[in-house]
Amino acid sequence: MPYLTSAVLGAALLCFAFLGLRARRADGLLDDYVTARNSQGAQAIGLSFLASSMGAWILFAPPEIGAFVGPVALAGYAIGSSLPFLILGLYGPAIRRHLPQGRSIGEFAEACYGGGVRRWVSFVSVAYMAIFLAAELTAIGAIAALLSDVPPSLVILGVAVVTLVYTTLGGLRASLATDRWQAWLLLALLVLVGGVAWWWLPPMPAGAVMPSIPIGSALSVSLTLVIAVTAANLFHQGYWQRIWAAEDDRALGRGALLGGASSLLVVMAIGGLGILAAMHALPLGEPPIPFFALLSAAPAWLGLPALVLAVTLVASSVDTLQNAIASMAVASSGRRGLSVRAARLVTVALMAPVVWVALQGFSVLRLFLIADLLCAAIVVPVLLGLWRRMSPLAAVAGGVAGLLGAVLPGWIAQGSLAAGVLAASFPDSIPTLAPFLGALLASTLASLLIAWLRPGAKFHLASKGGA
Repeated sequence: MPYLTSAVLGAALLCFAFLGLRARRADGLLDDYVTARNSQGAQAIGLSFLASSMGAWILFAPPEIGAFVGPVALAGYAIGSSLPFLILGLYGPAIRRHLPQGRSIGEFAEACYGGGVRRWVSFVSVAYMAIFLAAELTAIGAIAALLSDVPPSLVILGVAVVTLVYTTLGGLRASLATDRWQAWLLLALLVLVGGVAWWWLPPMPAGAVMPSIPIGSALSVSLTLVIAVTAANLFHQGYWQRIWAAEDDRALGRGALLGGASSLLVVMAIGGLGILAAMHALPLGEPPIPFFALLSAAPAWLGLPALVLAVTLVASSVDTLQNAIASMAVASSGRRGLSVRAARLVTVALMAPVVWVALQGFSVLRLFLIADLLCAAIVVPVLLGLWRRMSPLAAVAGGVAGLLGAVLPGWIAQGSLAAGVLAASFPDSIPTLAPFLGALLASTLASLLIAWLRPGAKFHLASKGGA
């Protein structure tokens, strides 16, 4: 059985490599390598948004939220997963118009506010994506150990190396090409695995009830997830690349709508399986893994397509992240003449520490929450960049206020700054609303106040673009 599993996983990864390498341009310039500018239609953009966002995390987080917190919080998670695409779909045409040769969120921040803000935004974006990469590779190792006898390290290295081959050689076009096939494959596998697992569920107990917590608590969790997931994903450079990869504004808007709607439905569906597992009184495990509890009641053969599903989910997000971090590094260098070869070397170099972290099997949830909070503290000042009155001072003030706003609730509640900082670092690895809401409100209010009192139209990108 380990040989069959290894052969199937190897075949899937080789197919992804073939699709990615087939899409590469042998004589492509650096700009095409990192943006595939104006080349993708609405369907390609939508499927790419779906595939690149649906990592192995959907097999853990949504089912657990559904099983223990209920449908209200699950809806918040689903909305948070889809909202960034809708925001970029609405906001993207203005970004394309004012920054037609742009490549990254860092370049957008520099055009609006200057080099200092760009460095901070680039740091937050790269930190978030590096954590995302490590989390995805760690997750596939854990899933491999759970569903097969294949060594987890072999699966981690296999995914990392194969995706690295086609992203380093093919750039963004390779990632976009594999995304289309990976999106359809993961949807088909989700239907297969979820449908078979549901069919083999034991009878529901007579007194079964829908998982839920008090509505106030459920709404608090829901709002926390909306803020955290939306803010973090708006710093995902892979999504920003697709703003310029779309062939026109219409393709971007329709693709964003397709990606957002499909992401919402997938998260709700997979979370619904967690609700079913709880209602059928399945042993959810410790730590709880409701999706895999469903598989324990299904035929043994279902483990193989479930593992292929997990590998597809991880590969689709990892290849996007690899190219996104490389493109951020290239754009942040400030050297438009940087070669494609150098971009490839950056991609390879960045994967070494990420793979090392993944092989250790660390828990990265707390790091994820801290990265999400950093994003929430500065997302509004960044997105206000096209407003004429915004200035570097307003953006920096908003970011600093956001960080203080994240610490303030714990400081007030427990009476010390140290306690506030500790609360904002999520020591129990549990997302709480107060730091996220404090960061979002404080950054928004400070940015608007400073922009109103001391506008910066002469510096601003909007004034340069003539809007």
